Amino acid sequence: MSLRCVALALSLLGAVGLQAAPQVSLTRVAGGLTSPLSYVALPDGRALIVDQPGFIRLLEKPGQLRETPVLTLTNRLSPLNQGAFDERGVLALALHPQFQKNRRVLISYTAPRRESAPADWDCTLRISEFTASPGEPFTLDPASEKVRLEIDKPYANHNGGRMAFGPDGYLYIGVGDGGNGNDEGKRPEIGNGQNLDTLLGKILRIDINTPEGHGIPKSNPFADGKKARPEIWAYGIRNPWGLAFDRGGDHALYSADVGQSMWEEVNVIQKGGNHGWRLREGWIGFNPKAADKPPAEVPQKGLHGESFVDPVAVYKNRNGFKKDPEAYGISVTGGFVYRGKAFPELQGDYVFGDWGRIWGVPGGTMLVAHRPKSGKGQWTVEPLQLGTPSKVAGYIVGFGEDNDGELYVLTNGNIGLTAGKGEVWKLVGSAP
Repeated sequence: MSLRCVALALSLLGAVGLQAAPQVSLTRVAGGLTSPLSYVALPDGRALIVDQPGFIRLLEKPGQLRETPVLTLTNRLSPLNQGAFDERGVLALALHPQFQKNRRVLISYTAPRRESAPADWDCTLRISEFTASPGEPFTLDPASEKVRLEIDKPYANHNGGRMAFGPDGYLYIGVGDGGNGNDEGKRPEIGNGQNLDTLLGKILRIDINTPEGHGIPKSNPFADGKKARPEIWAYGIRNPWGLAFDRGGDHALYSADVGQSMWEEVNVIQKGGNHGWRLREGWIGFNPKAADKPPAEVPQKGLHGESFVDPVAVYKNRNGFKKDPEAYGISVTGGFVYRGKAFPELQGDYVFGDWGRIWGVPGGTMLVAHRPKSGKGQWTVEPLQLGTPSKVAGYIVGFGEDNDGELYVLTNGNIGLTAGKGEVWKLVGSAP
């Protein structure tokens, strides 16, 4: 390529507001886990790691994982497929905004099906609060559990369970559509994503500063409960695997939503917003009777005449676009808007990943969605170039953020729940 062509290409990149992503490397900070789904920094710089089979582990410092879990929940979980693929287990953890004073920790996990649920349903998504010890050694008291919310689920998959406290002090929870495929089976004809009478397929917002259970913030869009369940903050969600507030900028709430077979998406969650599922997948229409054959016309309105909230970024799913080089994987894993210092080029961009490119073959893809310079329009998604190692050898199951805004990627080297295959990696600069 001539210098003139190079200059032209660079000028075109600048014209559309694109910027080449920097090369990053990964350094391992924890191993010996099974499937680490969440990394949450404590105020003192240590971190809590959620290990899916039922453990909360403490990372004292890079490379030093306390041998004894700070909390074990194995006897409170719904039965898991040990050694095989399973989406149930302990899913996420969030520190109360006043954690240093009140020592309160929220944990989501799948509990056995409640007796009040239909007999052929699978499990119950439980949001519980635990109290941390006031001193050392750091532990979470299993006897301190307060159940804040329970949601019955018809199937074992699409649990969601990701949580984040907002700047307003309320707890936001992503809940999957109940499982199965195409938002069908054991649910109303319209599916759960568009059904405002269920908490499945939603982003919820609750007040947990109550003696027991939870409260409904008065500013929730359906707080009076007349048109929808009052806990609902947004709807039209399939399987939200990632939920995080931007610690800078406008502090927006970002959620990655796993697609069916054509498109993976990242959403900026809007109050009362209909984010599309199952009427839409990404930017296109969705046909629940044939997921790979979208309707010719894209629905423009929801069931109540409301407009949809478009995702800010999408990319192709390899199941629907098998040979397309821009089909980066088959299941999005949500991350964070980058606000650290190690990668100035990524400032304000959304760093995330895809679980894996092929079912049964470990190997996730690191991704970045570039914010448009104009502040409006769609974000551009591209792979995040890796230095050392040159590729992610495991499935990407989660991301974490430390107190400085630096990011971590969590991996499982096996498709199932196999002890010793889980690792945590920190994103660091590549050597020149």
